[in-house]
Amino acid sequence: MRSLKSTFRSVMVALSMALFAAAPAVSQAQTVTDRPSGLEMTGDVLLVRPLTLVATVIGTGLFVVSLPFSALGGNVGEAGSTLVATPFKATFMRCLGCSDKHLSTAQSAAE
Repeated sequence: MRSLKSTFRSVMVALSMALFAAAPAVSQAQTVTDRPSGLEMTGDVLLVRPLTLVATVIGTGLFVVSLPFSALGGNVGEAGSTLVATPFKATFMRCLGCSDKHLSTAQSAAE
């Protein structure tokens, strides 16, 4: 019967071999696009923008309800930024079809 120490060692060796074997495949699998495709723009118009608009309305309502508690806690700005400003920017200030991958690509290109 194998000891717990040798079983643990075998498992750790197998995991590290699997991680080292998978690392090149993961790094090669990522693709970066500079511009959103037509499908991404369509999905944004039909799905994402209406959902973020709803999130803006709900976030505004939650902000108003939580305002007394946020004022007591001294974090009105944080609550407003998280509940209202973030969904508002995602709805009205983001380019059509843009996602985090497009924004990070644009920011790294600007630097």
